[in-house]
Amino acid sequence: MSQPRLILVDDHTLFRKGLAELLERDGLVQVVAMTGNPADVQTLLHAHRPDLLILDLNMPGTDGINLMQELKSEGFAMPILILTVSEAEEDLARALRSGANGYLLKSMEPDEVVDAIQRAVKGETVVAPAMTAKLVSLLDAKSTAESVLDSLTQREREILSHLAKGESNKAIARQLDISYDTVKLHVRHILAKLNLSSRVEAAVFVVEHKLAPGLEAGRKG
Repeated sequence: MSQPRLILVDDHTLFRKGLAELLERDGLVQVVAMTGNPADVQTLLHAHRPDLLILDLNMPGTDGINLMQELKSEGFAMPILILTVSEAEEDLARALRSGANGYLLKSMEPDEVVDAIQRAVKGETVVAPAMTAKLVSLLDAKSTAESVLDSLTQREREILSHLAKGESNKAIARQLDISYDTVKLHVRHILAKLNLSSRVEAAVFVVEHKLAPGLEAGRKG
């Protein structure tokens, strides 16, 4: 695939420049712009039209999540990743529920960050491995897995199994030979039935309840 073009926003100059050099080291990612001033971001986005935006969580005057919400309200649709030192569960929850396409830690290896960027550009949601346990704990399991799965149709269970693998709607549509819009509709129904707010939470639901890829547990015939 071609180099993902990204903009990096972090108020620590040394970290920002060092990360840009590390990410571009193997020629797999292109940092087209970077800034430490959140007020510059919209101008940079209009100028460069990147494939992805990486935001620090805590910045002077705002934070990455508030900035992300503002950008989405203005119509910017590129994937956005939060890159932070915070391992707080509440920060992870707030980021994902606000529409972030991923939550990465500054302690990750550069190769891991590059891999996450490439996956996010493809439509996947990415979370730092160290945050997996916290992600699982975010689910409010009010119903048993069996009773909830019984509310899903066969096709919805099939799509849920693909969501659990982190696949994008386009990939699911291709594999099941159905339209992209049909997958989007099924995903919306799945989230409503499981009382979840995102496809990431749907994937974690499967992990939390130790469901097999075929989602046999609690399935109606």
